Amino acid sequence: MAKVLCVLYDDPIGGLPKTYARDDLPKIDHYPGGQTLPTPKAIDFIPGTMLGSVSGELGLRKYLEANGHTLVVTSDKDGPDSVFERELVDADIVISQPFWPAYLTPERFAKAKNLKLALTAGIGSDHVDLQSAIDRGVTVAEVTYCNSISVAEHVVMMILGLVRNYLPAHDWARKGGWNIADCVQHSYDLEAMSVGTVAAGRIGLAVLRRLAPFDVKLHYTDRHRLPEAIEKELNLTFHATREEMYPHCDVVTLNCPLHPETEHMVNEETLKLFKRGAYIVNTARGKLCDRDAIARALESGRLAGYAGDVWFPQPAPADHPWRTMAWNGMTPHMSGTSLTAQARYAAGTREILECFFEGRPIRDEYLIVEGGKLAGVGAHSYSKGNATGGSEEAAKFKKAG
Repeated sequence: MAKVLCVLYDDPIGGLPKTYARDDLPKIDHYPGGQTLPTPKAIDFIPGTMLGSVSGELGLRKYLEANGHTLVVTSDKDGPDSVFERELVDADIVISQPFWPAYLTPERFAKAKNLKLALTAGIGSDHVDLQSAIDRGVTVAEVTYCNSISVAEHVVMMILGLVRNYLPAHDWARKGGWNIADCVQHSYDLEAMSVGTVAAGRIGLAVLRRLAPFDVKLHYTDRHRLPEAIEKELNLTFHATREEMYPHCDVVTLNCPLHPETEHMVNEETLKLFKRGAYIVNTARGKLCDRDAIARALESGRLAGYAGDVWFPQPAPADHPWRTMAWNGMTPHMSGTSLTAQARYAAGTREILECFFEGRPIRDEYLIVEGGKLAGVGAHSYSKGNATGGSEEAAKFKKAG
């Protein structure tokens, strides 16, 4: 029997909701492109309820305990005295979320002698040192596509929020003011602007599709060029490198994985390539951007706005400059954990666990590492030599904590 160690974010301050704003969720059976939603044999939760926090337990306890497994759920994940650190020693499976990541560093892999599966309830496994997983034969999986559209919607919201100066204007109304000139002094139309995405995978392409009706000029860069039919359909301009794309864009959205090739790719030097007054939206990973360079660019006017819901470290300390820097539209990492998305990634987590325990193949699209090598979507997103995942990020986080 297995010990499953699950790290989730804290419950709402007032406890789990007794009622919810909506009675049900719209039903879909497949994602764009045809991939089906998670197909576990059963679920023990009500879709649309809080599953991603500690008390929600991803709806897994009944299933796991009925099959003789042990489930430990905690939000205490950082530092040598954390519950996660103590329980990891004999854990067979670790489940974590990108919103509240339990960093699996090489040092933690060395302690976790029994570890066989590192499972992300969501998308993004950069908090796992992938090279350590490869070396130790640990399977790494995530619930691909479960919240891609959730994040894409968040990107579009943030782009409009920045360009139209929505948040400062809302603050005027909320505080009783009616200062129209103050509200519009930083407000523009999105129409006819040039918007580019770094990476046009599931999230990036979904963003492009949702922006097309706004009559913007769409640009993208990616290691894998999109089919010609899609480029023509959306009137996309392809750029071989992100540095080539930056000068053409009024808005740049970052939708690529974090690995050594992309860490701090937006920095003091590359920001000089951006148009003065450009906007950046980052819902991918905080360390794609140099923290202090972003804050300085907003202060100087090099950037007109920066929004995102990813930080380094996570959770961000109270004095993190992105909380208070000028013209920011930051949120805690929540774009991919709407109640709608939680139902999908909880079901996907259950599906992966069922496959793992029953010896059935895990879907190729869910796999990052298997059998001592990159596999499935991991082989597409990473390449040999950049499979270190979040090891450096995790090590710095541990040191800072």
